[in-house]
Amino acid sequence: MANSSFVTEFLLMGFSSLGKLQLVLFVVFLSLYLIILTGNITIISVIRLDHNLHTPMYFFLCVLSISETLYTIVILPKMLFNLLSVLRTLSFTSCATQMFFFLGFALNNSFILGVMGYDRYAAICQPLHYPILMSWKVCGQLAVISVICGFLTSLVATVLVFSLPFCGPNKVDHYFCDISPVIRLACANAHVNELVIFIGGALVLLVPLLFICISYGFIVHTILRIPSTEGKRKAFSTCASHLTVVIVHYGCASSVYLRPSVKHTSSKNSLVTVTYTIITPLLNPMVYSLRNKDVQMAIKKMFGKTVFFPKSL
Repeated sequence: MANSSFVTEFLLMGFSSLGKLQLVLFVVFLSLYLIILTGNITIISVIRLDHNLHTPMYFFLCVLSISETLYTIVILPKMLFNLLSVLRTLSFTSCATQMFFFLGFALNNSFILGVMGYDRYAAICQPLHYPILMSWKVCGQLAVISVICGFLTSLVATVLVFSLPFCGPNKVDHYFCDISPVIRLACANAHVNELVIFIGGALVLLVPLLFICISYGFIVHTILRIPSTEGKRKAFSTCASHLTVVIVHYGCASSVYLRPSVKHTSSKNSLVTVTYTIITPLLNPMVYSLRNKDVQMAIKKMFGKTVFFPKSL
């Protein structure tokens, strides 16, 4: 792909106009990055070590945490470096690689959230068949399919962007190599590429979201038939955190990528993308996991065995 382009590197211009505020942003983003890594790595470790959490729900939560950890590693270290550096360059190949892995992990997250919605449907609506519907073999297959679908779609989108000629401007109006700001720099008509990317983005975002909505439609119908108020409350509580992550993830992703034309990119999109790349991975351990009593007990049990935390925890 690089042979068809005169551009050998891109300049990432995101946050470059903020002056002294860049140092403040560096401290804020570094703190959030460390929290994301600590939270997700803790969740991954706890789920792996505690046999009580070896269930399909926590298996997919572990997969999601791994994906979101790698997803932030692709974006945030370079962004933090750029906030302190005058030289904000990224080679042509590195830009394409960053886009491929960012999209791959982001799409994988979307598919995993869809699978988690199906898991909740199977647990609440089909409890007698749950061990068969969500056997370990099925869980492994669903996880692998999510990864394959995510990265195949990412590969197609990345090829569609970087197969275009880049012969002049190389200033990317963003803090990483996202589709919209990069494809705007192409010096050829990109309407067909944009249309294919838009249709593909709509499918990979809306299909899992539609699947989640249908699953929760059946879940709500089943919960409303539970006679006791306490039973209804417990059933809803198992879904609340998942729905919170789904709303933020799909809300931000849709506002950025489901647009008729990528040429409407603005600074507002950058702010939404910050939410998409930082807040969503932050929500996973803090909202979805750390509020869960089983996970809390597992964390206390794990740290209670170290010299840093007393067993009374």
